[in-house]
Amino acid sequence: MPYTRPTRPPMAGGTSSAANSSATASTNVNRDAHAPANPSGLRQSFTAASYSSLDEAGSPRHRHDSSPQLSPMSPPLNTDNDDILYANLDDAAGPSLRHSHQHSEPPTESTTLLGHSLDFREQVHEGPCNHGTFSPRPTSPAGSGGFFERSPADTESEVSVSTPLIDGIPSMASTESRKRRPNWKRQLTARMKSKKMSTSSALAERHGIRDSTLMYLSYYLPVLVWAREYNWSYFKGDFIAALTVAGMYVPMALSLADNLAHVPAINGLYSFVFNPLVYAIFGSCPAMIVGPEAAGSLLVGTVVKASVDSGRGSDNDVVLHAKICGVVTGMAGAMVFAAGVARLGFLDSVLSRPFLRGFISAIGVVIAVDQLIPELGLTHIPGIGHGSSVDKLRFIFGNLDKVHTLTATIAGTSFVVIMVCREIKRRLQPRYPGVAYMPDRFLVVVLSAFLAYWFEWDKAGVAVLGKVEAASGHMFTFRWPFQVSHIAHIQEAMSTSFLIALLGFFESSVAAKSLGGNESFAGIQLSPNRELVALGAANLVGACFMSLPAFGGYGRSKVNKSTGGKSPMSSIILSLLTLICIWGLLPSLYYLPKPVLSSLISVVAWSLIEECPHDISFFARIHAWEELGLMITILLSTIFFSLPLGMAIGVGLSLLQVIRHATRPRIQILGRIPETNRFENAESHPDRIEFIEGCLIVKIPEPLTFANTGELKTRLRRLELYGTNMAHPALPRLRREDSNKNIIFDIHGVTSLDGSGTQVLEEIVRSYVERGVRVFFSRGPGPESEVSILLRRAGIVDLVGGEDHFVDDVHEALKMTEVEEGGELGVSYQRPLL
Repeated sequence: MPYTRPTRPPMAGGTSSAANSSATASTNVNRDAHAPANPSGLRQSFTAASYSSLDEAGSPRHRHDSSPQLSPMSPPLNTDNDDILYANLDDAAGPSLRHSHQHSEPPTESTTLLGHSLDFREQVHEGPCNHGTFSPRPTSPAGSGGFFERSPADTESEVSVSTPLIDGIPSMASTESRKRRPNWKRQLTARMKSKKMSTSSALAERHGIRDSTLMYLSYYLPVLVWAREYNWSYFKGDFIAALTVAGMYVPMALSLADNLAHVPAINGLYSFVFNPLVYAIFGSCPAMIVGPEAAGSLLVGTVVKASVDSGRGSDNDVVLHAKICGVVTGMAGAMVFAAGVARLGFLDSVLSRPFLRGFISAIGVVIAVDQLIPELGLTHIPGIGHGSSVDKLRFIFGNLDKVHTLTATIAGTSFVVIMVCREIKRRLQPRYPGVAYMPDRFLVVVLSAFLAYWFEWDKAGVAVLGKVEAASGHMFTFRWPFQVSHIAHIQEAMSTSFLIALLGFFESSVAAKSLGGNESFAGIQLSPNRELVALGAANLVGACFMSLPAFGGYGRSKVNKSTGGKSPMSSIILSLLTLICIWGLLPSLYYLPKPVLSSLISVVAWSLIEECPHDISFFARIHAWEELGLMITILLSTIFFSLPLGMAIGVGLSLLQVIRHATRPRIQILGRIPETNRFENAESHPDRIEFIEGCLIVKIPEPLTFANTGELKTRLRRLELYGTNMAHPALPRLRREDSNKNIIFDIHGVTSLDGSGTQVLEEIVRSYVERGVRVFFSRGPGPESEVSILLRRAGIVDLVGGEDHFVDDVHEALKMTEVEEGGELGVSYQRPLL
């Protein structure tokens, strides 16, 4: 006989009639006819006062039989209103008790979002019906058919949300008119809209908001939001912020291009002309300033060096170097853009923080060692080559007697001045915010260029920047990076471009999240996918002019926000200022000493390294040896060998960690807390857990996919043998075989299934059934969910004995095992196995 749930006595204050009480008693007698003669403690009924939580009180399984039954996924009724909870079934007839209840009570967390607004059925009302065909008919309460019962929406005809309503029902005239005059624009829009957009349309209509194409277009093009809402009172702050950023970071762009990327210095300035302008149109973080970074520039330099080492050019072939720079930037931009279109915004979580900290610290060390050579004036000595950092240190210590004194003095003085100004600004800015406006680096560049011109340092052996011009001879030369003639460079740059894209997006994501919310434009919401599209589009445009890779940086974005930048207009002004610098100020930088540019880069290297000791001490303090080992491995492999090798090792180890974490099943064996109906992980609390004789309760707290079902059978077998996953498989069986006569799967966490996971689950259930083990599923998803559909299609529902074996909680599953065995299950306390 099918299992029927026991009922409990009415609560005090209930409003059931005498007739209903007698009917209920009669029903209870019939239902109790199949119950065991001596029910165990598991089957005790509970009154309202015995509920230990609001969840139990609101559960449909603990209500009166006279109350309308809701589906397991329905929100709980408000039990404070006894008139509604225990109303007569005759009075409860109608579309949904839940809807009528919402009219009288304010919404809560359990209130459905769209259930009422999208239900266009006429409600039952008093008096004669004169609506003809649309006369209301009493319907069953929603979800009254059990776990796998189909919802009423599957059997009723759908009504368009946009259909005009007359007194809550669709207009017949309007419907007939639309049938005669089909609106092709509406049909095309309906086909293009996603499920979220359709739901958004319904919500917009419900709240009286115009659902227009411009609303969705503004989401993907934030410029349509901030340009409409721009207040000219913001312009002063945006201009000052852009001027401050330009004074600090435009000279840095020259240094990154000339010293790290080994491309013409003007290509670094291109990154501040095109990339901020494009990002201002597509970017979702108004305060973000995109530009070249030390890590990306250094990686471009590795590709340039590799091309020179392979014999495709020489160290002085600036045209080839500029082409390679455009190819690397274009590849990185294309990868980021494609990831944004494919909605891969979660990729910034693939690389762990220890990997990023170790790799960035390694880049800082490589940059610092690399800049020591021009800072000491040793560039004219042959034998430097393109070796590792250890090789370069060996070269430096072997040629200390050949250091150019004036060059080293200029570099050291510039470095000290910038670091002192940096520390002073850091200490004074909380009390005097105006110090953030001081362009210390720009002043150092201008002053050093003037001194070099006045004292003729170039004639004394100090290397100067010289004439800054484009490699092609023209200021802005358009060159498509993905040409057939560039295939060899594209193949060489593939792996490096991928890492530039990943590191750049991660740094941009960290910067965007650290800048906080957007106070000026509430209509612009930060989105990782739109950030990918914006950064990818910016780099694709910049690559056409052979610029350096440019991504968001926390340092300059913080300077922009702290100096008054409120909108993307500051990025546009920065682009214009850089353009003015290219057209008018570059001749003035002819005498700029290269040691000063190297000192600017050394300051960046210092900032990359300074956080590494703190992270090492933190991981050591918490005994995170795995993360600490990853950091040290990346650091040492990069310093002693090369940057590409450290990159490959770091990415490989990080991906292995991700794969191992994703493929490890997290199934648990559950035990009951004494004198309660709560079940917890038996391995977490072994001292205070009861095990149910003849039952193995297994919780699967995650979706089942091909990645984590490989070891599922092995883990389940270990639970059957030992009652824990922490036992070594060399042990003999510790758990009796008759303790596993009933298997209860708590699948509350199985929110999704794929084909492989479904197949493995079907094989597991089939093996249990063939061995005579009863299988039950508790806390499953709704009847129309994808998981439930897959369970039916795979035959798992039929294998376990039908829909009756799918219940709402573990406690009810235990009662059903009792009923099917026809005897009493005792509850015994067992000592923990561990």
